[in-house]
Amino acid sequence: MEYTRLGSTGLQVSRICLGMMSFGDPARGTHPWSLPEEHSRRLIEQALAAGITFFDTANVYSDGSSEEITGRALRDFAQRDDVVLATKVHGRMRPGPNGAGLSRKAVLAELDASLRRLGTEYVDLYQVHRWDPATPIEETLEALDACVRSGKVRYLGASSMWAWQFSKALHTAGEHGWHRFVSMQDHYNLLNREEEREMHPLCLDQGVGVIPWSPLARGKLTRDWSQRTARSETDEFGRRLYDEASDPAIVARVAEVAQERGVPRAQVALAWLLTKPVVSAPIVGVTRDQHLDDAVAAVGLRLTPEEVERLEEPYTPHAVAGFG
Repeated sequence: MEYTRLGSTGLQVSRICLGMMSFGDPARGTHPWSLPEEHSRRLIEQALAAGITFFDTANVYSDGSSEEITGRALRDFAQRDDVVLATKVHGRMRPGPNGAGLSRKAVLAELDASLRRLGTEYVDLYQVHRWDPATPIEETLEALDACVRSGKVRYLGASSMWAWQFSKALHTAGEHGWHRFVSMQDHYNLLNREEEREMHPLCLDQGVGVIPWSPLARGKLTRDWSQRTARSETDEFGRRLYDEASDPAIVARVAEVAQERGVPRAQVALAWLLTKPVVSAPIVGVTRDQHLDDAVAAVGLRLTPEEVERLEEPYTPHAVAGFG
């Protein structure tokens, strides 16, 4: 495993971040394909053994059970200071007023709830899961700053929003002397490169580390375009993300390069992401040993400039997807 700084911070993270959305009680929340605790713990232990130190979850994943499973496994298999633990706030956790969003009340209450589920006194990276148009950004940023100053949070991050919104948040925090976002978790892969237009130049300019979600396009980059899986048949959100005319041609290019290199397609798709200077660590979800093996192996796979060009050539402009 290789390690890098998260953006311009001093925080070191593994080049692969393990996404914890795959782990959770299948009977809770909206992810019936998630893995129960026994299976999840085995994969988390293997990830740690492979040198992965960066773990990303969220309060809404499997109705909080992802945080519970993540917390128990990391307490049993790792020293707390040896791992970088990230979670997120924004989504609905209970019915009624203040059960979702980024108000001061919601941010502070949900942080405490996440800490209880994770069984830790602090999280290394606390991220806003989406933009909240109903709450003034000043209120959210001041609340997040209070989280850092309280010692319950080490760094702040954001996810999936327009570049103008992220720029406004960075500027507002700096103007008030509040802690700024140091990372952007956005939708970025070979099938969706729209973030290259505005968000990534902004992140490079501001020293913000990018940690893309869905780096394998919900698995579409790892198999033939027509192939379906249990997750793809039940993942309503994922169905809305990929259906552009150029997508099958890109998937075919990944298959070509992988065949020439003699490696699985997942390694090629992840290695492409790791060629981008703005990317600190793609967030990879795993449900099988092979998924984890491919993610780790991708760190050592060096694509040539010609291979990168071949992978990128079929891309055409896409509708922005993943903000909802």
